[in-house]
Amino acid sequence: MKSIITFLALLMEAATVLGAPGKGIKPGPDGKYTIAAPGIKAQFIPYGATLTNLFVKDKNGKDIDVVLGYDDVDYYPKDPGHPVYNAIPGRYANRIGKGKYTIDGEEYHTELNDGNNTLHSGTNNWSYRFWNVTEHTPTSITFAISDASNSSLGMLGRVDSTVTYSVSKNTWHIKMNAVSPERKTPVLLTQHTYFNLDAYKNPVTDKIWDHTLYMPYSARYLEADQGALPTGKILTAAPGSINDFASAAGLALGHARDQPGFAGNCGSNGACEGYNGYWLIEDKPSRDAVVVSLASPFSGVKADLRTDQPGVVLYSCNWMDGSAQLKSTQKLAGNGTTVPRTVGRSSCVAMEAQDYPDGINHPEWGRVNKQILGPGQKYDWESSWTFGLV
Repeated sequence: MKSIITFLALLMEAATVLGAPGKGIKPGPDGKYTIAAPGIKAQFIPYGATLTNLFVKDKNGKDIDVVLGYDDVDYYPKDPGHPVYNAIPGRYANRIGKGKYTIDGEEYHTELNDGNNTLHSGTNNWSYRFWNVTEHTPTSITFAISDASNSSLGMLGRVDSTVTYSVSKNTWHIKMNAVSPERKTPVLLTQHTYFNLDAYKNPVTDKIWDHTLYMPYSARYLEADQGALPTGKILTAAPGSINDFASAAGLALGHARDQPGFAGNCGSNGACEGYNGYWLIEDKPSRDAVVVSLASPFSGVKADLRTDQPGVVLYSCNWMDGSAQLKSTQKLAGNGTTVPRTVGRSSCVAMEAQDYPDGINHPEWGRVNKQILGPGQKYDWESSWTFGLV
C-alpha cells in the first residue's frame, strides 16, 4: 500500500510542470497561442505542447486547417479517447514490448496500457501533462517540461525537455531536446501530427485514401505483430505492394485497398485496415532531403517532411470511431451532404518522425545507445513540414 501511495504522489507531482513559465506570456482570448508567417498560421496550447490548428493555403488561395483537434481547448484533457492529437508523447513514444526494458543488466517494468505492451510510456505520458510556455514571439513558441523520476511507471530519473515550434514562409519547424541529469533512462520523442489535407471539405469523401504519399528513401519497414509491436525483422516492400510508397511518386494512400491483406495490414487479427507501422529512412542524399511528401488532389495542398530522424510512423486512423467532432474550421458549408461530420475511420493520417519503435529491446538494430539518455548527454530531434501546391 505504501508503494502505491508513493507512486500516486509522484503522479500528482508530475501533473504540474516544474519548469518556470515565462513572465507575462498569455494566450489569446480563445486560449491558444498563435504564431504566423507568410502562407501559414499555427496555434498551440500547453496541454501536451499541442498544435491545435494549422492553416495553410489551398489551390484556391484559401486558408484551410489541415490538422485534427477540438474547438474547445478545455476538452483536450477531458477527452476519454485521448488520441494524442498533435502532441508530444514521452518520455518514450510508441511501444515498449511486454512493458519491460533493460539498462546495464537491470530490468525495469512499465505500465501495460496497450494490451501486453506499453504505449507512449503509459497513461501519464507527456501528452497528458500541462507544459510551461517559456517563450512566445510572433513566429515561435517554446514549451518546457520537467518529468520527475517514475512519474510514468518504470521511467526512472528526472528528464528535462523543451520543444520549440516556429514558422517561416509556408513552413512549420519543430525542434526538441532533452537531458537526463540523474541517471540513464529511455528517451524517444515525436510530434504526433494528424493530417487531413482536404480539411474535411471534400464533398465526395472524408477518407484519406485519395491522398498521395511518396517516401523515396523508405523501401524498408519493420515487420509488426498483431499488436503493432515490431517483431525485429526488417522487410522490403516490393513495388506496388501494400507497404510500398517508395517505388514511384504519386501513389495513393489507398493504392492497395483491393489487395488481399489490406483489410488487416495493421494487425488486430484483421480488424485494423491500412497502416500503423514504421518505415526506415535510408540513404537520403542530404540532411535537407524531403523524405515524405503527402498531398491532396482535392485541396491541392502538398506537405513535405524533412527530418533528422531515421524513420517515420504512418498511422491511417483505423481506430477513429466517429465519436469525435470536427472543428468548426473543417465543416462543409451548406446542408444536404452525406459526408459524416465527425472523425471517422480512415479519415486522417498521422505522420510521426522518430527512432525505431521498441529499439531499446532490439540490439540487433543498433539503436539502443540512441534511445538511452544519461548524465552528460543531450537528446536532439528536428523536423519541418513545408506546405505548397501539387
